[in-house]
Amino acid sequence: MGSSTPALVRRLGTADAVVIGLGSMIGAGVFAAFGPAARAAGTGLLIGLAVAAVIAYCNATASAQLAAAYPTSGGTYVYGREQLGHWWGFAAGWGFVIGKTASCAAMALTFATHVIPGPWWAQRLLAVAGVLGLAALNCRGVTRTVALTRVLVVCTLLALTVIVVGIASGIASGIADAAPLGGWAALGTGGVYGVLQAAGLLFFAFAGYARIATMGEEVRDPRRTIPRAIPLALGITVLVYALVGGAALLAAGPDRLAGAAAPLTEAVHASGAGALAPVVRVGAALASLGALLALIAGVGRTGLAMARQRDLPRWLAAVHPRYRVPHHAETALAVVVSVLVLTADLRSVIGFSSFGVLVYYLIANLSAASQPAEQRRWPRPLNLLGCVGCVTLAATLPPESVVTGLLMFAIGLVGRLLVLLRRERSARRRVGAAGADQDQPAEDHGEESDHHGHGAADHPVAGAGSTVGDGQVQRAADHGDQPRHQRNGGPPSPAVADGTDGAGKSRPADDRADDPQQGG
Repeated sequence: MGSSTPALVRRLGTADAVVIGLGSMIGAGVFAAFGPAARAAGTGLLIGLAVAAVIAYCNATASAQLAAAYPTSGGTYVYGREQLGHWWGFAAGWGFVIGKTASCAAMALTFATHVIPGPWWAQRLLAVAGVLGLAALNCRGVTRTVALTRVLVVCTLLALTVIVVGIASGIASGIADAAPLGGWAALGTGGVYGVLQAAGLLFFAFAGYARIATMGEEVRDPRRTIPRAIPLALGITVLVYALVGGAALLAAGPDRLAGAAAPLTEAVHASGAGALAPVVRVGAALASLGALLALIAGVGRTGLAMARQRDLPRWLAAVHPRYRVPHHAETALAVVVSVLVLTADLRSVIGFSSFGVLVYYLIANLSAASQPAEQRRWPRPLNLLGCVGCVTLAATLPPESVVTGLLMFAIGLVGRLLVLLRRERSARRRVGAAGADQDQPAEDHGEESDHHGHGAADHPVAGAGSTVGDGQVQRAADHGDQPRHQRNGGPPSPAVADGTDGAGKSRPADDRADDPQQGG
């Protein structure tokens, strides 16, 4: 990018990064995931939650370690590209952008259905209004995004607190008896496969910690902030899920939860606290909005990173000169999601998004495992365990989700190959045309060319230009997919398009940038 292109500005501290993570992870899943998890594993969903938490921790530490080395926008798209090669990075970015775009549409419809029971057209219009409103707020600056996310997260946590306290009060006061959980033996009711299915369902419900890493270019002191924020946000989220899941099991039991379309609503009715059902509905709506807001921010910044490298149209790489956000990417995302909301209901067919999430984190773990010792913050076996976990959870996905996911990746990878081949042919044509232009003076001025040693062929400027042109094509063919530390003959520089001084500290120019949201 040229030096005149506006850049993102580092405005977020550790607390802000944690809020972004919580908004991504404590979404609608906490209100809906325990029903399917109970169907898969019964009381064993608690073991599934523990398994999901371990795999999520491995993925989170990989993302945090990579973000400290590459504190720029894009997340695993950048990490895979720099550590493993361009194709690995593209696969991660493509899966994230396509899968999470579908998730945005599904989350918008989830929000609308909790607010308006019907009719369907009113739900669709409300969903579109939610998408456009949140996208417009995102385009006004990252600090406004964080401010609204903070409000939504606090309200969601208050709703969950009221629900858990209401269930506990109902059981403690004798209004309702605790449901029989079947003792230790019941933990294995669903078998190993059932526990892994429950782990997968809960993992996808709170697998939003990567959103912090995608915003690495807007975090102050990223090498210190991001490795703190990601594990902290994940720890808080796992604790919330454990408390809510345990309360729901005690109130309704695994069988009743398994048959419920709205498991937390069923749990409050079973505990004698049915008056709290509206709180569940409002909490789910607010959590859906919080997750949608974080998704728009994360997808927009990954789109920005891909557009910078021409893996998406360069138009999407624009940064607003005043608000310093990827406004083109977020506007395009809002339009695409609105069209999806109006034309399709993706809530039941976003299994391919789950497949994309697993590929994304598999590449993150492989990238972290390839980092040199001086960049490591956690032991390499955690990365290997994360790889095994991602592959294991992929085995629990429905076959149609895997097939759809593979088709989605095939379309993206074949499309990129065709684009690269077309670019290479265009580059060779330009080089050939330049060579023909350089030979033309020798034909028109033969005696003068002979006097000067055949003109352009021996001219130092022309010769250099010809060599550069050929070298560009050769490098594109020979080194385009090598990781950067291999292309440069050594490990990557600690400062990677991050606006830092190489030690992770923000340059004063970033902090002094005109911020219209902070007195500008």
